[in-house]
Amino acid sequence: MEVGFLGLGIMGKAMAMNLMRNGFKVTVWNRTLSKCDELVQHGASVGETPAAVVKKCKYTIVMLSDPPAACSVVFGKDGILEAVCSGKGYIDMSTVDADTSTKISEAVTSKGGQFLEAPVSGSKKPAEDGQLIILAAGDKGLYDEAIPIFDVLGKKSFFLGQVGNGAKMKLVVNMIMGSMMNALSEGLELTDKSGLDPHTLLDVLDLGAMANPMFKMKGPSMLKSSYHPAFPLKHQQKDMRLALALGDENAVSMPVAAAANEAFKKARGMGLADMDFSAVYEAVKVPKQP
Repeated sequence: MEVGFLGLGIMGKAMAMNLMRNGFKVTVWNRTLSKCDELVQHGASVGETPAAVVKKCKYTIVMLSDPPAACSVVFGKDGILEAVCSGKGYIDMSTVDADTSTKISEAVTSKGGQFLEAPVSGSKKPAEDGQLIILAAGDKGLYDEAIPIFDVLGKKSFFLGQVGNGAKMKLVVNMIMGSMMNALSEGLELTDKSGLDPHTLLDVLDLGAMANPMFKMKGPSMLKSSYHPAFPLKHQQKDMRLALALGDENAVSMPVAAAANEAFKKARGMGLADMDFSAVYEAVKVPKQP
């Protein structure tokens, strides 16, 4: 099966590489074309424009950073709309809001193409290992056809019905994740300032009802102030913002998420946007007394 892949950031590169390792022929495109070089060395072809990729491949996957980026490859010059037609499937795995997803879906289907939104839960390591959780919605026929792709990329895929439902579920998941990361950051700092060992806190958490892979994986690196980006903080803050907008839309009070969003914004202001989202810990820390 030949698959197109648009967007080779931290996640897209890992996902495209994983598809090639599992026998898929992959044609890639990235706005900065040099990012394609490593995948070409592993056997990928390069499409010069998003339209060129869609023209060549029956199925095209996109993994981009935010709604403007997701829209630009659809509606911009040499965008996918110039090549989408009957028999072409477009699978957007970016994390965007439901309105953006619906707008893209309407454009693709108006040209006769099939559309599926399929944002993922998971960061760099799960992407490399094919352990993502896929939250799909849209064209059920395309979903069924894409199962071999999803089985390589993820450990579980969900079909959630109409377009927008996948986007909403992903925002809820990332909103909870961002709130939990803030709670862990505050807990580590409170432990430290109380004269206790934060490593012991991580051990206690790992043995109790709050044990979870995120605390276990991120906690030790946070204590070393090591924030190599698996999921950049600027993207986490974007997802918090979109989740809060979804809360506004549905009149759901979200004070915990709102406070977490402010902490991520503070961290961005501190120059930590491109660090891992766990760098929000730096925004929580109490400055050391001179």
